[in-house]
Amino acid sequence: MPSPSIDIIVPVWNSPFQARACLSAILTHSPGVRLIIVDNGSDRQTQLVLEEFSEPLGENCLFISSDRNLGLVPAINMGLSRSDGDCAVIVRPHVTVSEGWLEGLVEAADAGLASPLFSGPGAPFPPPLARGCSRMETFDVSFSTLALRTELYMLLGGFDEKLDGGQWCLHDYVSRAASRGYRTCVTSASTVVCAVAPVLGSDARRRELVQASRNRCIERWGEGRHYGVYFGRGVAAESLADAIETILAGARRGHRFTLVLHAGQAAQFRCLGWDSLHTSIRLRVLSRLMPQRALRRVCDDYPEMIRVSDAAGSGFGEGAALLPFGDMARDLDFPDNAHYGRSAHA
Repeated sequence: MPSPSIDIIVPVWNSPFQARACLSAILTHSPGVRLIIVDNGSDRQTQLVLEEFSEPLGENCLFISSDRNLGLVPAINMGLSRSDGDCAVIVRPHVTVSEGWLEGLVEAADAGLASPLFSGPGAPFPPPLARGCSRMETFDVSFSTLALRTELYMLLGGFDEKLDGGQWCLHDYVSRAASRGYRTCVTSASTVVCAVAPVLGSDARRRELVQASRNRCIERWGEGRHYGVYFGRGVAAESLADAIETILAGARRGHRFTLVLHAGQAAQFRCLGWDSLHTSIRLRVLSRLMPQRALRRVCDDYPEMIRVSDAAGSGFGEGAALLPFGDMARDLDFPDNAHYGRSAHA
């Protein structure tokens, strides 16, 4: 089977030396790719650096220039619209790649979208993988580095330019992908180093945009919730396959789950691979000696958590308000967003 063709999209706004270092590292450690450099209204010094870098690469580099800063998301969409490879990888200029970063990332993106692990002072979030696991589904990705199948872009179109250039824009796209059966993964087979990204605009304006984006995303997809599920002491893990499928579907839709387990159940979950299904599903193992005290501590640690009972009504202790598992399952269904297609970014 031939190797997939890969386009690497680098949106640049000023910071010429950082941009050159990023591009040089990509060129060194990513043989056979095509670069798509998007100059997003940079100053003249940066333009000269980008022109000097791209010219010798010939057909292996596409240089796109805007005479003004369009914003991060429009610049990324501009690059995606010119990508014709099997996979597109977004890399922002504050990121430095190294040997072996690309192959595992592209392989993980076969499911739809994929993120590497990040390190460095500008790392967007800590590594979320379960111990011993090299790849997990996730709901949280970053524009710092993100791979996506071109097939997915052709189906969904670009990122929503009316949303922020961060969390809510990405949550929206991950939700759109999940609604069409695509998955979003994070892989330890790829690691990159992040410096602190430059920030554009005032703090007040950014807060306003983030709040508006959050409201719009919640209107489309509903608000992500944190559910705590306690199955009861005597329940065998093998009998919970349907419940776990329901929980995994909810995690793919932006919800968080804390599964409260007794020690024997937790061992069974790990044997079945259920401790590494999704970064939004975490196991909380109760003490063998004082399980009821440990159960109360879970509730104290997560006061916002919605406590869910199993079919037998097992709960979190006397007086706890419980949501039946079946009611939670109905709450997890996607809103009807069938109309939300390729025109979303326009």
